[in-house]
This record gives sequence, structure tokens and C-alpha cells, in this order.
Amino acid sequence: MSKVLVVDDLHSELERISSVLRSAGIDVVQAHDGEEAIKKLQEQELPDLVILDVVMPRINGFEVIRELREDDKTKKLPIIICTQKNTDIDKIWGMEIGADAYVTKPFDSGQLLNIVQRFL
Repeated sequence: MSKVLVVDDLHSELERISSVLRSAGIDVVQAHDGEEAIKKLQEQELPDLVILDVVMPRINGFEVIRELREDDKTKKLPIIICTQKNTDIDKIWGMEIGADAYVTKPFDSGQLLNIVQRFL
């Protein structure tokens, strides 16, 4: 079974994304901000993929990506940004720093699942 780490500071979004993944038979691990995500990635078995919000307290999603791409253990881990930040510059920046895909909220569940399955 595939495992995905979902990172979002909004409980409703965290649960919505997790529900979409679980309905497809994917195991979900949750983190409520970037700091918690990094800690889980360092301390637990790596997931197959990370879905990451950008705007979060303590450590934002772009900073998380930078840290993951600098670590040999996580540098090839697929990362999907899922955020309300939908300007072209945000999308370009997200991809430039190492995201593999960029999805804006509100998202279509089928679209998100298709993107996730592409990387699993």
C-alpha cells in the first residue's frame, strides 16, 4: 500500500485531502505544519509522496521543499504543492525550488488523485 504525507495547517483541508487519498486505498500520515512534517520525515519511514501546503506557520511549504531537496534521504521524494497561492510566480517558484506538481485550492478530487497516482 502506498503512503502519503499530507501537510496542511487547516484541519478541514488536511481532512479533505486525506479522505480523497484514503478512498483510493492510500495510507495517509498527517502533519499540521512544515516543522512537524520535517520531523516526521526524519524520524519515520519515508512516505512514497508528500502533499504540501505553502502558507503555514513556523516553516512554510517552500522552506520545507528546500530542506527536503538538500537532504540525501529525501531529495528524490515526490512533492505535490496543494495551496491557495495561485499566481503564476508562485507556481513557477514552487516548481523551480523542487516541487514535482502544483495544484491550487479549491481542487477537484479526481484531478488531485490523478496527479498523486502519476507519482506513486
